[in-house]
Amino acid sequence: MADPDGALAGAPLRVEHLPRAPAPVGAEQFASVLAAAQAGARWANARLWNDHAPAVAAFLRARGSREPDDLTSEVFLAVFDRLAAFRGGAAEFRAFVFTIAYRRLADELRRRGRRGDHEEWRPELDARRAPSAEEEAVDRLGDRAARDLIDSLAPDQRDVMVLRIVGDLTVEQVAAVLGKRPGAVKALQRRALESMRRKIAQGRTPARRSVDGRE
Repeated sequence: MADPDGALAGAPLRVEHLPRAPAPVGAEQFASVLAAAQAGARWANARLWNDHAPAVAAFLRARGSREPDDLTSEVFLAVFDRLAAFRGGAAEFRAFVFTIAYRRLADELRRRGRRGDHEEWRPELDARRAPSAEEEAVDRLGDRAARDLIDSLAPDQRDVMVLRIVGDLTVEQVAAVLGKRPGAVKALQRRALESMRRKIAQGRTPARRSVDGRE
């Protein structure tokens, strides 16, 4: 999805600890859960919520939502409202959920028209999953330095990194959420990692945000 008004460009990175989410369901089990949810089974809706809401809330916090829990509820109201028309598997559903979350976040930030307050990222408390290659790029930095490092990236690069690290999305899912080609997402991720590693090697954190994020 494009962000023509730049609503996401100025949002700070904010990450909070969340309990580990349930293990994702397999393809056949997901199809059964989805079919039950589309038929109106409350237990199935609850399963979809439990499997996806923690990551959605973490993403919304990371990109500056003032009321991430309330916004997460709004996201899932929209998800369940459109559920009957959804077609696809678990990967497509996750991208579908985050696309709605991304759009609702853009609406919130556009309404606010200014940056929110930072919150400290405490990686030692973030037990959502094992460290990824992306996270290793900031592993040696302190809380504020890590936040400032990612927050300094160009807007498109920052969106990719937050969706990859906090949303735990694949490259293909990020591409679907952002309305970009997978190759473009990979290029943005590569540039972001190169920029982060370069700044780590120089032993400093950036003083200003980069603007070189166009594909």
